Order: sequence, then C-alpha cells, then structure tokens
Amino acid sequence: MIEGQWLSKLQGEFQKPYYKKLYETVREEYKHHTIFPPKEKLFRAYSLCPYEKVKVVILGQDPYHNFGQAQGLSFSVGKGIPFPPSLQNIFKELQDDIGCKIPSSGELDAWGRQGVLLLNTVLTVRAHEANSHRGIGWEEFTDATIRAIEEKEEPVVYILWGSSAQSKAKMIHQKRRLILKAPHPSPLSSYRGFFGSKPFSQCNAYLRKEGQEEIDWALKA
Repeated sequence: MIEGQWLSKLQGEFQKPYYKKLYETVREEYKHHTIFPPKEKLFRAYSLCPYEKVKVVILGQDPYHNFGQAQGLSFSVGKGIPFPPSLQNIFKELQDDIGCKIPSSGELDAWGRQGVLLLNTVLTVRAHEANSHRGIGWEEFTDATIRAIEEKEEPVVYILWGSSAQSKAKMIHQKRRLILKAPHPSPLSSYRGFFGSKPFSQCNAYLRKEGQEEIDWALKA
C-alpha cells in the first residue's frame, strides 16, 4: 500500500486511464496465475523507503520470477533464499569496492530503511516468465515515481544498471544529482564493466560531499 508523501505525490496517477487498466489487469493476473511478488509486498519499496528519506535509487527491471525470491524490492530476496546470480555479483562488487563481507542473507531491507529506493521499473511478473508484465502500464507508474523524486531539492544518487534502467536517465534533471551507469550485474553482462564500477564508494563520496549521511552498505554476514 502506498502511504504518506508517496501517496500525495502519486495519487494523481491512480485516476489516469492507464492505471485503471493496469489495476484491472494485475487483479486478474493475481486471480488466475501465480504472480510475484506476493500481493501484500507489491509496493514494499515505497513503504520501506518513505519519499522524504530517498537519497539513493537503485533501479531494477522486473521482479525475480521463481518461488520465494521476489519481496517487492529490486535485487533483494528473502532470508534463506539462495542468491540469484545478479545478487551474487552485486555482493562481489560490494566486497571488492568497499570491503563488505558477503552476507548470509540476500535481504536488502537495511538499505531501504536508510533511504535507498530499491525500485523495479515493472512491479509484477508471472511465475517463471521473465518480462511477462512488461508493457502493461507499470513503466508509466515508475516513470511517475522518478518525476516525483525529481521534485526533491535534496541530493539523490541514481544507480542505473543495464540499458532498461539507463533509459530513465533522460528524466533526471535536478542539479544535485549523481547518475552512476554500468552494465547489468547479470552473468551475461557483469564482465563488460559492472565489475570494477565501484558504485557504492562513488555513491557515498557524493553524499559526503553534499553533507549527507552516507549509506552503511554492510549487511549482516
């Protein structure tokens, strides 16, 4: 459920034709198919990271599509779930970049609570069907989310991995912004420049320069 300042920023979207169609489509999909994340975790990125706290945005594509993985946050999985390959590579870069030990859990809630919006550009997916909900309207909603963030005058760092996320860069226009681009952390592209891109140290250096509290990227090992 979307609440607080997110609701005031995004409530206009709920009245638009695209969203009404999206709502009906998603409702029917949950009724007739296995959809991830679980319905109650659909807007978890927003509830874990309130609008006023956002200072970093990590954009994903669509949710993980195997059982137990998707928790409503980009790249994050629940406790006890094996790390998907992309998350393994994120943790490897985190270790190489700033020396954080690879954690025992792939749950990224601690990042969200510090102001890291872990947002997928598409918020739902059918089980075992990657990109199955691309083009049903979520992209318009997450574009509206970025527009809302661009109303903030405070510094924001965007971490854009892969071409899908990087296509959103044209929407980012405020002065106090850092845009970090790199290939997607998936095994197909990670060796083309994701490894060695040092997003975590660059992010914190920028926040420090802007007088903001840095993100503690270390997760419990």
